[in-house]
Amino acid sequence: MNDDATQPARHSRHTRHVLVLPDRDAAEEVAEALAERFGLAEEPELVRDALAGEDDAEDAQWLVVVEDPDAIHDPERLDTLAAEYDGWREAE
Repeated sequence: MNDDATQPARHSRHTRHVLVLPDRDAAEEVAEALAERFGLAEEPELVRDALAGEDDAEDAQWLVVVEDPDAIHDPERLDTLAAEYDGWREAE
């Protein structure tokens, strides 16, 4: 008999928040604000996300990826922060 079958399922609380911003400047400012407001242990990752079918560098969004291993960051506060910079948080 498999002992794993009798064990309750363990769910990871690890969460990844992705904030979508209109440009690099906004993404950098949000990354700084995240460190100040949320006291992040590690710096968020900035990622350029070209829009589908667009070759022009101007047509890109910037993503700020926040790892939240203990699921402690309030999604509503993250939504508010992103909105201050004309962005939004993607739900995962």
